[in-house]
Amino acid sequence: MSLYRLDASINPATSHSRALADLVEAEWTGEHPDSAITRRDIGTDPLPATTWRTLVLSGMTPDADLTEEQKGARKLATTLVDELVDADAILLAIPLYNWGVAAHVKSWYDITYTDDRIKSGALTGKPVVLASVLGGDYRPESGKTDWDHSTPWLRHVIENIWKADLLVVQRQLTLVGVNPAMDGLADDAVEVHAAAQQLAVEHGRTLASKRNARSAA
Repeated sequence: MSLYRLDASINPATSHSRALADLVEAEWTGEHPDSAITRRDIGTDPLPATTWRTLVLSGMTPDADLTEEQKGARKLATTLVDELVDADAILLAIPLYNWGVAAHVKSWYDITYTDDRIKSGALTGKPVVLASVLGGDYRPESGKTDWDHSTPWLRHVIENIWKADLLVVQRQLTLVGVNPAMDGLADDAVEVHAAAQQLAVEHGRTLASKRNARSAA
């Protein structure tokens, strides 16, 4: 039994995505107390920005001519994909930054995508929970739903490329209390927070039960 957890917040001390993921993880460990948990924090320990380029160029280079940098990049990519493939379930805590997927998250994905296992269905059917937070108001009534370019991209990657079994818990309005322009949404923020916490707990229970179902099969 194993869970893979990826965190991408650059500020762990105040991270709302981590808080949501903690709720999911607590339900998982409650069901599987002896489960191994592999953690990777690309928010505080980002991957080298040049690794993807190095990997792509290494694919055009005969093995005998690979540089040490290229060999190291391949080893890193293998490790990152091993972490995903070897896990029984996956938990991703990824906040929205600047209306999209942050550079360190994109780098992580691009590196893993150079491994043929990602493209050949190694993650098909694997249960995944995505815990995402958005500082602003992206609800339908805000008129800014389309400003979130992170969640749709992540859904596409996880559901269509990985072909994994995805559940999403999202909390919006996390900048209420920080940005004075959002003070009028204080009551909404409380409701949104409570709903996200409840959904995170439910998704954690579902994640554990889906793993149980996969084991029984």
